[in-house]
Amino acid sequence: MKTSAALLAAVALCGCASLNSIVSDVSSYSHWPAGRAASTYAFERLPSQQANPQHAQMLEDAARLAIEATGFVPAAEGAAPDVTVQLGARITAYEPSPFDDPFWYGGAGYWHRPFAYGRYGRPYWGPYWGPGWGYGAWGPYSSFPVYEREVAILFRDKRSGEPLYEARALSEGNTSSVADVLPAMFVAAMRDFPGGSPTNPHRVAVEKPAPPQ
Repeated sequence: MKTSAALLAAVALCGCASLNSIVSDVSSYSHWPAGRAASTYAFERLPSQQANPQHAQMLEDAARLAIEATGFVPAAEGAAPDVTVQLGARITAYEPSPFDDPFWYGGAGYWHRPFAYGRYGRPYWGPYWGPGWGYGAWGPYSSFPVYEREVAILFRDKRSGEPLYEARALSEGNTSSVADVLPAMFVAAMRDFPGGSPTNPHRVAVEKPAPPQ
């Protein structure tokens, strides 16, 4: 009985931990020069992002802490940064199929779909603001919406324009909250900086940010 009780307690703790973390599949690649330290950075907005400045600002705010945790600091106003950073994000809502039953091994549904690819077999990449940003879909066969969340980050040398570090993170879950999900996913995307990873994609779990007091 003691063993069973201990096992149940351990399972319960694992369940709680999973509820408090975002698990992403991350692919990262690096040409970062050996011995080059993180220095100053500035965000670079694509034309489509310049047309949606509020979305771009939201994305930059979500990524800022993850970037600065690796040693980067914002370039002073009017000064040229050492690197520029491009960001992208996509949150797509869809209705789970009634056949997405986790009981059946090998099912094609949410529980068995590989995180390395999108719902329709799309490989990683963005960066762009995809359709369905921030909206859910309540289907007749489910009691909660399912979201596919993806972030992308690219560092370029400001002087040469050479790409130095690229990473993407993809996850699925039942929330589309930008403040709750994207910061943790950007932390996952920066986890391999500066060297990148020899194994792509690989699973990374990051605790959700604490709610504001």
